[in-house]
Amino acid sequence: MIKDNLHQPVELVLKEYMDECPRGLHAHTFFELVYIVGGSGTQHINTAELHYKPGNLFLVAPHDSHLFRIEQATQFFFIRFNSVFLQSAKGDSILMERLEHILQHASHAPGCILKDETDRLTVKHLMDSLIREHLQHGLYHQDLIKHYLQILLVLVARNITQSFPAIINEASEEKIVRILEYIQANIYYPERLRAEAISNEFGVSETYLGRYFKKHTGETLQEYLLGYKLKLIENRLLHSSMRINEIADEFGFTDKSHLNRIFKKYRGVNPGVYRKSGGEVKVAAGL
Repeated sequence: MIKDNLHQPVELVLKEYMDECPRGLHAHTFFELVYIVGGSGTQHINTAELHYKPGNLFLVAPHDSHLFRIEQATQFFFIRFNSVFLQSAKGDSILMERLEHILQHASHAPGCILKDETDRLTVKHLMDSLIREHLQHGLYHQDLIKHYLQILLVLVARNITQSFPAIINEASEEKIVRILEYIQANIYYPERLRAEAISNEFGVSETYLGRYFKKHTGETLQEYLLGYKLKLIENRLLHSSMRINEIADEFGFTDKSHLNRIFKKYRGVNPGVYRKSGGEVKVAAGL
Protein backbone atom coordinates (compact mmCIF):
# COMPACT_ATOMS: atom_id res chain seq x y z
CA MET A 1 0.00 0.00 0.00
CA ILE A 2 1.23 3.50 -0.85
CA LYS A 3 2.27 5.58 2.19
CA ASP A 4 2.67 9.35 1.76
CA ASN A 5 5.05 11.62 3.65
CA LEU A 6 4.81 15.35 4.35
CA HIS A 7 8.02 17.36 3.96
CA GLN A 8 6.77 20.56 5.59
CA PRO A 9 4.79 21.33 8.78
CA VAL A 10 1.53 22.11 6.96
CA GLU A 11 0.16 21.88 3.42
CA LEU A 12 -3.14 23.09 1.95
CA VAL A 13 -4.43 21.51 -1.26
CA LEU A 14 -7.66 22.52 -3.05
CA LYS A 15 -8.58 20.06 -5.80
CA GLU A 16 -10.69 20.87 -8.85
CA TYR A 17 -14.01 19.01 -9.11
CA MET A 18 -13.30 15.41 -10.10
CA ASP A 19 -15.37 12.40 -11.11
CA GLU A 20 -12.84 9.80 -10.05
CA CYS A 21 -10.28 9.78 -7.26
CA PRO A 22 -6.80 9.32 -8.78
CA ARG A 23 -5.46 7.64 -5.64
CA GLY A 24 -6.00 4.02 -4.70
CA LEU A 25 -5.96 2.78 -1.14
CA HIS A 26 -3.19 4.67 0.67
CA ALA A 27 -2.04 5.92 4.06
CA HIS A 28 -0.06 8.83 5.48
CA THR A 29 2.59 9.45 8.07
CA PHE A 30 0.82 12.72 8.97
CA PHE A 31 -2.64 14.04 9.89
CA GLU A 32 -5.06 15.07 7.16
CA LEU A 33 -8.33 16.97 7.45
CA VAL A 34 -10.55 16.45 4.40
CA TYR A 35 -13.28 19.04 3.85
CA ILE A 36 -15.99 18.33 1.28
CA VAL A 37 -16.57 21.57 -0.66
CA GLY A 38 -19.10 19.94 -2.98
CA GLY A 39 -20.19 16.56 -4.29
CA SER A 40 -20.98 13.21 -2.71
CA GLY A 41 -19.72 9.66 -2.49
CA THR A 42 -18.17 7.26 -0.02
CA GLN A 43 -15.00 7.41 2.02
CA HIS A 44 -13.42 4.07 2.87
CA ILE A 45 -11.24 4.36 5.97
CA ASN A 46 -9.74 1.32 7.64
CA THR A 47 -12.73 -1.03 7.99
CA ALA A 48 -15.38 1.71 7.77
CA GLU A 49 -17.44 2.94 4.82
CA LEU A 50 -18.76 6.47 5.27
CA HIS A 51 -21.05 8.48 3.01
CA TYR A 52 -19.92 12.08 2.48
CA LYS A 53 -21.67 15.26 1.39
CA PRO A 54 -20.86 19.00 1.24
CA GLY A 55 -19.79 20.46 4.58
CA ASN A 56 -18.47 17.17 5.98
CA LEU A 57 -15.06 17.21 7.64
CA PHE A 58 -13.12 13.97 8.04
CA LEU A 59 -9.93 13.31 9.95
CA VAL A 60 -7.39 10.82 8.63
CA ALA A 61 -4.85 10.00 11.32
CA PRO A 62 -1.32 8.72 10.62
CA HIS A 63 -1.33 5.17 9.22
CA ASP A 64 -5.10 5.09 8.59
CA SER A 65 -5.74 3.47 5.18
CA HIS A 66 -8.36 5.21 3.07
CA LEU A 67 -9.71 6.10 -0.36
CA PHE A 68 -12.68 8.00 -1.82
CA ARG A 69 -15.27 6.55 -4.20
CA ILE A 70 -16.94 9.48 -5.96
CA GLU A 71 -20.61 9.30 -6.90
CA GLN A 72 -21.23 12.97 -7.75
CA ALA A 73 -18.34 15.17 -8.98
CA THR A 74 -16.52 16.26 -5.84
CA GLN A 75 -14.20 19.05 -4.77
CA PHE A 76 -11.92 18.25 -1.84
CA PHE A 77 -9.97 20.66 0.35
CA PHE A 78 -7.08 18.89 2.11
CA ILE A 79 -5.30 20.28 5.17
CA ARG A 80 -2.20 18.20 5.94
CA PHE A 81 -0.09 18.75 9.02
CA ASN A 82 2.33 16.92 11.27
CA SER A 83 3.54 17.07 14.86
CA VAL A 84 5.96 19.90 14.00
CA PHE A 85 3.01 22.12 13.13
CA LEU A 86 1.09 21.05 16.23
CA GLN A 87 4.03 21.94 18.46
CA SER A 88 4.35 25.35 16.82
CA ALA A 89 0.59 25.91 17.14
CA LYS A 90 0.37 25.30 20.86
CA GLY A 91 -0.62 28.30 22.93
CA ASP A 92 -2.27 28.76 26.31
CA SER A 93 -5.26 26.60 25.43
CA ILE A 94 -5.46 23.33 27.35
CA LEU A 95 -7.12 21.74 24.34
CA MET A 96 -4.23 22.76 22.11
CA GLU A 97 -1.77 21.24 24.54
CA ARG A 98 -3.65 17.92 24.31
CA LEU A 99 -4.40 18.21 20.63
CA GLU A 100 -2.03 15.66 19.14
CA HIS A 101 -3.26 12.92 21.47
CA ILE A 102 -6.91 13.78 20.84
CA LEU A 103 -6.38 13.69 17.09
CA GLN A 104 -4.33 10.50 17.21
CA HIS A 105 -7.16 8.52 18.79
CA ALA A 106 -10.10 10.20 17.06
CA SER A 107 -10.26 7.50 14.40
CA HIS A 108 -11.81 5.12 16.94
CA ALA A 109 -15.16 6.73 16.04
CA PRO A 110 -15.31 7.24 12.25
CA GLY A 111 -17.53 9.71 10.42
CA CYS A 112 -17.81 13.47 10.05
CA ILE A 113 -16.08 14.92 13.09
CA LEU A 114 -18.39 17.94 13.33
CA LYS A 115 -21.06 17.06 15.90
CA ASP A 116 -22.19 20.56 16.90
CA GLU A 117 -24.48 22.29 14.39
CA THR A 118 -23.24 25.76 15.29
CA ASP A 119 -19.66 24.61 14.79
CA ARG A 120 -20.59 23.23 11.35
CA LEU A 121 -21.57 26.73 10.24
CA THR A 122 -18.48 28.27 11.85
CA VAL A 123 -16.24 25.74 10.10
CA LYS A 124 -17.88 26.50 6.74
CA HIS A 125 -17.03 30.19 7.11
CA LEU A 126 -13.56 29.28 8.32
CA MET A 127 -12.96 27.01 5.33
CA ASP A 128 -14.17 29.74 2.95
CA SER A 129 -11.62 32.10 4.51
CA LEU A 130 -8.84 29.50 4.39
CA ILE A 131 -9.49 28.72 0.73
CA ARG A 132 -9.61 32.41 -0.17
CA GLU A 133 -6.30 33.14 1.58
CA HIS A 134 -4.73 30.02 0.10
CA LEU A 135 -5.67 31.09 -3.44
CA GLN A 136 -5.08 34.85 -3.23
CA HIS A 137 -1.83 35.03 -1.23
CA GLY A 138 -2.77 38.46 0.11
CA LEU A 139 -0.83 40.57 2.60
CA TYR A 140 -0.05 38.61 5.80
CA HIS A 141 -1.75 35.56 4.30
CA GLN A 142 0.62 33.11 6.03
CA ASP A 143 -0.12 34.64 9.44
CA LEU A 144 -3.84 34.56 8.73
CA ILE A 145 -3.74 30.95 7.56
CA LYS A 146 -1.90 29.89 10.72
CA HIS A 147 -4.45 31.76 12.85
CA TYR A 148 -7.39 30.19 11.01
CA LEU A 149 -5.85 26.72 11.36
CA GLN A 150 -5.38 27.13 15.11
CA ILE A 151 -9.07 28.05 15.48
CA LEU A 152 -10.08 25.13 13.26
CA LEU A 153 -8.04 22.64 15.30
CA VAL A 154 -9.57 23.84 18.56
CA LEU A 155 -13.06 23.38 17.04
CA VAL A 156 -12.04 19.92 15.82
CA ALA A 157 -10.75 18.98 19.28
CA ARG A 158 -13.96 20.22 20.91
CA ASN A 159 -16.15 18.19 18.58
CA ILE A 160 -14.03 15.08 19.00
CA THR A 161 -14.15 15.27 22.78
CA GLN A 162 -17.92 15.78 22.66
CA SER A 163 -18.18 12.29 21.18
CA PHE A 164 -16.32 10.72 24.12
CA PRO A 165 -18.60 8.84 26.57
CA ALA A 166 -17.43 11.00 29.47
CA ILE A 167 -17.27 14.79 29.41
CA ILE A 168 -13.90 16.50 28.99
CA ASN A 169 -13.80 20.27 29.07
CA GLU A 170 -11.45 23.10 29.90
CA ALA A 171 -12.33 22.79 33.60
CA SER A 172 -11.49 19.09 33.82
CA GLU A 173 -8.59 18.16 36.08
CA GLU A 174 -5.42 17.18 34.25
CA LYS A 175 -5.27 13.75 35.90
CA ILE A 176 -8.76 12.61 34.87
CA VAL A 177 -8.14 13.82 31.32
CA ARG A 178 -4.90 11.82 31.21
CA ILE A 179 -6.69 8.73 32.55
CA LEU A 180 -9.45 9.02 29.94
CA GLU A 181 -6.88 9.57 27.18
CA TYR A 182 -4.98 6.49 28.39
CA ILE A 183 -8.18 4.42 28.25
CA GLN A 184 -9.05 5.65 24.76
CA ALA A 185 -5.52 4.94 23.54
CA ASN A 186 -5.60 1.38 24.93
CA ILE A 187 -9.22 0.40 24.31
CA TYR A 188 -8.14 -2.62 22.22
CA TYR A 189 -5.77 -3.93 24.92
CA PRO A 190 -7.87 -5.40 27.80
CA GLU A 191 -4.84 -6.18 29.95
CA ARG A 192 -3.92 -2.47 30.00
CA LEU A 193 -7.43 -1.48 31.11
CA ARG A 194 -7.59 -3.44 34.34
CA ALA A 195 -7.84 -1.25 37.43
CA GLU A 196 -4.48 -2.58 38.61
CA ALA A 197 -2.76 -1.60 35.34
CA ILE A 198 -4.30 1.90 35.35
CA SER A 199 -3.40 2.35 39.02
CA ASN A 200 0.22 1.42 38.30
CA GLU A 201 0.33 3.71 35.26
CA PHE A 202 -0.77 6.73 37.30
CA GLY A 203 0.79 5.83 40.65
CA VAL A 204 -2.46 5.66 42.63
CA SER A 205 -4.17 2.93 44.64
CA GLU A 206 -7.05 1.00 43.09
CA THR A 207 -9.41 2.19 45.83
CA TYR A 208 -8.54 5.83 45.22
CA LEU A 209 -8.76 5.35 41.44
CA GLY A 210 -12.32 4.01 41.72
CA ARG A 211 -13.52 6.89 43.90
CA TYR A 212 -11.69 9.51 41.85
CA PHE A 213 -13.02 8.19 38.54
CA LYS A 214 -16.63 8.05 39.77
CA LYS A 215 -16.37 11.56 41.22
CA HIS A 216 -15.18 13.14 37.95
CA THR A 217 -17.15 11.14 35.38
CA GLY A 218 -20.32 10.18 37.25
CA GLU A 219 -19.84 6.49 36.44
CA THR A 220 -17.61 3.66 37.52
CA LEU A 221 -14.52 2.68 35.56
CA GLN A 222 -16.20 -0.50 34.31
CA GLU A 223 -19.33 1.40 33.27
CA TYR A 224 -17.21 3.85 31.32
CA LEU A 225 -15.17 1.11 29.63
CA LEU A 226 -18.25 -0.82 28.56
CA GLY A 227 -20.06 2.31 27.40
CA TYR A 228 -17.08 3.37 25.31
CA LYS A 229 -16.75 -0.10 23.77
CA LEU A 230 -20.46 -0.21 22.92
CA LYS A 231 -20.19 3.17 21.22
CA LEU A 232 -17.28 1.94 19.10
CA ILE A 233 -19.10 -1.31 18.34
CA GLU A 234 -22.10 0.66 17.09
CA ASN A 235 -19.76 2.45 14.68
CA ARG A 236 -18.29 -0.85 13.51
CA LEU A 237 -21.79 -2.24 12.88
CA LEU A 238 -22.94 0.81 10.94
CA HIS A 239 -19.76 1.73 9.05
CA SER A 240 -17.84 -1.48 8.42
CA SER A 241 -18.28 -4.87 6.83
CA MET A 242 -16.62 -6.66 9.76
CA ARG A 243 -18.33 -9.85 10.89
CA ILE A 244 -19.82 -9.77 14.36
CA ASN A 245 -17.42 -12.45 15.59
CA GLU A 246 -14.52 -10.27 14.33
CA ILE A 247 -15.90 -7.29 16.25
CA ALA A 248 -16.26 -9.46 19.35
CA ASP A 249 -12.63 -10.53 19.06
CA GLU A 250 -11.44 -6.95 18.45
CA PHE A 251 -13.00 -5.70 21.69
CA GLY A 252 -12.04 -8.62 23.91
CA PHE A 253 -15.38 -10.43 24.18
CA THR A 254 -15.21 -14.19 24.70
CA ASP A 255 -17.09 -14.91 21.48
CA LYS A 256 -19.98 -13.74 19.31
CA SER A 257 -22.56 -15.01 21.83
CA HIS A 258 -20.95 -13.00 24.61
CA LEU A 259 -21.11 -9.81 22.52
CA ASN A 260 -24.71 -10.55 21.49
CA ARG A 261 -25.74 -10.96 25.12
CA ILE A 262 -24.05 -7.77 26.35
CA PHE A 263 -25.16 -5.66 23.38
CA LYS A 264 -28.78 -6.76 23.72
CA LYS A 265 -28.74 -6.11 27.46
CA TYR A 266 -27.71 -2.47 27.01
CA ARG A 267 -29.06 -1.68 23.53
CA GLY A 268 -32.27 -3.74 23.55
CA VAL A 269 -31.51 -5.59 20.30
CA ASN A 270 -28.74 -7.90 19.16
CA PRO A 271 -25.92 -6.53 16.94
CA GLY A 272 -27.32 -8.10 13.75
CA VAL A 273 -30.69 -6.38 14.15
CA TYR A 274 -28.99 -3.09 15.00
CA ARG A 275 -26.86 -3.32 11.83
CA LYS A 276 -29.81 -4.19 9.56
CA SER A 277 -31.82 -1.26 10.91
CA GLY A 278 -28.99 1.18 10.20
CA GLY A 279 -29.05 2.17 13.86
CA GLU A 280 -32.67 3.29 13.60
CA VAL A 281 -34.08 0.82 16.11
CA LYS A 282 -35.07 2.07 19.55
CA VAL A 283 -32.29 1.14 21.92
CA ALA A 284 -32.67 0.47 25.61
CA ALA A 285 -31.65 3.15 28.08
CA GLY A 286 -28.37 2.51 29.83
CA LEU A 287 -24.70 2.69 29.04
